[in-house]
Amino acid sequence: MAALASACGNRPLTVDAGPFDAGSDAWRVIAAPYDTAAFTQVRIGSLQTDEHFHTATAPLELKDGPYAQATLTVDLTSSCYPFEGWAANPPPSGQRWPADCDAFDRNFELVLDPGGQDGGTPGIELVRAITPFGGPLHFDVDVTDVMNGLRPGLHPLSVTIPTYSDAAGMVSGSRGGWFVSARLRLVPGLPPRPVLAVIPLVDRNDTTGMEPAVSFTLPPGVASTRLEYRVTGHGGANDPACFGPAEEFCQREHQLFADESSLDTFTPWRNDCDQLCTLTPFPTGFATGTYCLENPCGAVQSVRAPRANWCPGSVTLPVLEDSTRWHSAGPHTFRYRVITVKPGGVWRVSAVLIAYGS
Repeated sequence: MAALASACGNRPLTVDAGPFDAGSDAWRVIAAPYDTAAFTQVRIGSLQTDEHFHTATAPLELKDGPYAQATLTVDLTSSCYPFEGWAANPPPSGQRWPADCDAFDRNFELVLDPGGQDGGTPGIELVRAITPFGGPLHFDVDVTDVMNGLRPGLHPLSVTIPTYSDAAGMVSGSRGGWFVSARLRLVPGLPPRPVLAVIPLVDRNDTTGMEPAVSFTLPPGVASTRLEYRVTGHGGANDPACFGPAEEFCQREHQLFADESSLDTFTPWRNDCDQLCTLTPFPTGFATGTYCLENPCGAVQSVRAPRANWCPGSVTLPVLEDSTRWHSAGPHTFRYRVITVKPGGVWRVSAVLIAYGS
C-alpha cells in the first residue's frame, strides 16, 4: 500500500515494507535509488594459482526495501579483443594468442546465495549466459521480484566461468581468463508484484537427466507462483543422432512435473545463433577475411550453428511456468526429466520458484 504526499501536508512518500517488515507498523520513508557494485573488473582465471580460479564471490547489501525496480548490469571483457590491443599485449613467442586471453565460448553464471552445486543447498541463479568467442558482452537483467523476496542484509553473489587454458597458446591463451563487472541498481518504492517468497529448487550440472523430486513448502497467503527453469546442454559425448557433440548439439525432450503431475514438455533449442554474426573485415595487417563482430575469435560456422538452448555471446532466457498447481500453502514437489543424456554429456540446470500473494 502506498501513501503520497499531498498539498495539505508534508508527509513524505512511504510504502508498506512488505517482505522487509519489522512489524505490523513498519512504515518508512522511501530512500533514493542507489547502486551497489559486486564486481569491478574482477578477473576470473583458468589456472588454479589464480586468485579467482573459475569463480569469484562478493557481497551484495540489500537495504531500504522493498523495491519498485531492481536491475543487474553485467559487463564482460577479454584481452582477446579488440584485435588492435594485441600491439600492447602480443602473443608470447611461438604462441598465437595473448597469454591472458580466452578465445572460447564458456558458461557464464551469476548465482545469489550460492549453496554449492551438485549436492549442496541450491543457489538462486539470477542469469545464465554464454561468453562470446573472445569478445565483450553487456546485458541488463530485471531481478525485481527476486530482490523483493529476500530479507535485507548481505547476500553473496557468485560469478562462475569455467575458463580453460591452452598451455601451448595455439587455440587459446596459455593463462586465459575474463574480466567481470556487475552492479545492482535498486529503486526503493512500491513493489510491482506482491512477492511472498523466492525458493531455489535446483542448481546443478546433470549428467543423467533423472533426478528425484525436490520438496519445498509454500508460505501462507500464496495465490500464484512462477517457475523459472534455466537449462543449457553441453559436453563432448558422441551421439550419431546429433550433428555435433552431445549434449551441445542435441535436441532433447525436457519434462517438468508439479506435485508429480505433468506440468510441461518441451525441447529447449536455439536456432537464432546466426543473428550473432555480423561479418566484419579483420584489421589491415592482422588477418585476411572476415570475423563475427559479436564473437570475434570464433569460426563463423561455429558461431552460427544452432545449439541446445544457447548461443555464444548471448543470455539464455528462462523457461517460465505460471502454475495453478502450486497455489496453496504447505508442502509440494518439483521434478524434471531430460530424455536421453549420453555419457560424457551434461545439462546445466537451475530452477527457482517465486510465490506471490493476492
